[in-house]
Amino acid sequence: MSTATQPAGLPERWRILAAINLGTLMAPLDGSVVNIALPTLTHAFGVPLVTSEWVAMIYLLLVSTLLLTYGRLGDLYGHRPVYLSGFGVFSLGSLLCAAAPTMGALIGARAVQALGAGMMMAAGPAIITAAFPSQERGRALGLNGMVVAAGLALGPVLGGYLVTRFGWRSIFLINLPIGAAGIFWAGRVIPRLPTRPGTGAFDVPGAALAGLGLGALLLALSRGEVWGWGSGAVLLLGFVGIASLGLFVAVERRRRDPMVDVALFRNRVFASSSASALLNFMAQFSVTFLMPFFLQDVQGRTAQEAGLLMLAFPLMFLPLAPLAGWLSDRWGTRELAAAGMAVLALAGWTLSRLVPESGAASIVWRLALVGVGAGLFQPPNNSAIMGSVPRERLGQGSGMLATMRNVGMVLGIAVSGAIFTTRRAAYLAGPAGVVAQQAYAWAVRDAFLAGAVLAMVGVLTSLVRGAPVPLTPEPAGTMMEADHSRRARGAAPHKGGE
Repeated sequence: MSTATQPAGLPERWRILAAINLGTLMAPLDGSVVNIALPTLTHAFGVPLVTSEWVAMIYLLLVSTLLLTYGRLGDLYGHRPVYLSGFGVFSLGSLLCAAAPTMGALIGARAVQALGAGMMMAAGPAIITAAFPSQERGRALGLNGMVVAAGLALGPVLGGYLVTRFGWRSIFLINLPIGAAGIFWAGRVIPRLPTRPGTGAFDVPGAALAGLGLGALLLALSRGEVWGWGSGAVLLLGFVGIASLGLFVAVERRRRDPMVDVALFRNRVFASSSASALLNFMAQFSVTFLMPFFLQDVQGRTAQEAGLLMLAFPLMFLPLAPLAGWLSDRWGTRELAAAGMAVLALAGWTLSRLVPESGAASIVWRLALVGVGAGLFQPPNNSAIMGSVPRERLGQGSGMLATMRNVGMVLGIAVSGAIFTTRRAAYLAGPAGVVAQQAYAWAVRDAFLAGAVLAMVGVLTSLVRGAPVPLTPEPAGTMMEADHSRRARGAAPHKGGE
């Protein structure tokens, strides 16, 4: 058998996956840990909530705007150095966060953290795709997705414990030993591989336009509720964002070495799978954003009770994601991804049927259904995206995958928040006798229904993708497996950018 079907470094690629998963765990874990600590930070520094929100906002914005840049840097200079650098920068940012004397310093340190987190997010899927043959790629990416869900689920619990027992600085200090171990481990198990000749130079204008466009657009969407959707700042940011992204596409089409190869979007698998990923996270985050408000403000539950009920989603996702990845390796990605989106649409519809009197069991099975839909969809869809790009564009595929995820999160929150605010005001201004709690519940219902519609559109984009045919004949995993074979024979590994 060829090395593509019988890899020489079988145990080694699973160690590579484990090393990547450690970095994958840190980024979402840190984000959810910080969210639970925001009230404590607001009190500790004596600042208003609108200021402390930037501790979370700056992280999300910077990560989202830099993912495409980091993906391209990985294609040019190697995904290994990008990943290891990200681990180091993230750990440095954690130290600066723990030592921050003021809220301004903390926000700046969170920006440093975001620079490192983006590197790890962009390089991780590319390294996994290169390490595993195509028949195992879905399972590997499914396990990687399971780690993301674990980080999101553990964050509130771990953050609450650390803040209560050891103070807010402990949520950043805990990253230091993990980061040191992760850098050492990843440096040992991720091989150095040769970069491909002719991959070109770094596209500075493209990087600047992509960063400006995404940053301005996401900032407008994130702050629209606070500043007002019709405010001058939001309208200006929206115009700058759309104009910059439009100019970015025009520039990239003419460049010999583009930041993002727009030809990738002529591949129906890549284009439709990327659109499906965006829709999936929009639908998913319409639920995860509004559900805590429904549980606490409508039903009067405590934050702890709401958090425990919300665990139904990630706890269902955790075991299902690797199983869905394994199934996609054998049956294909299209039908599983479409089925996941259909289940997510059903979950959104059932959530819209909730009433203020709904019991815990009624809520849990609906949230578990969200986990089933997300778990069935994400690993097959991720595998389709990464399997449809040429090997020399793996970083671009990885960066686009992470960008769709982060932009989908922001859009999901923005769209569901706008629908909720608009519909609640309409219900309160309607016929007399509609009480505030009833208007609140109806507005949440409408936002959940909108999420269900987005998921149904995602069913269509998943079905039209066709069969996943890679753009390169070289099987995934070949480059790393060849390097593993050289090591096993006692030969020196390739030196190069990766």
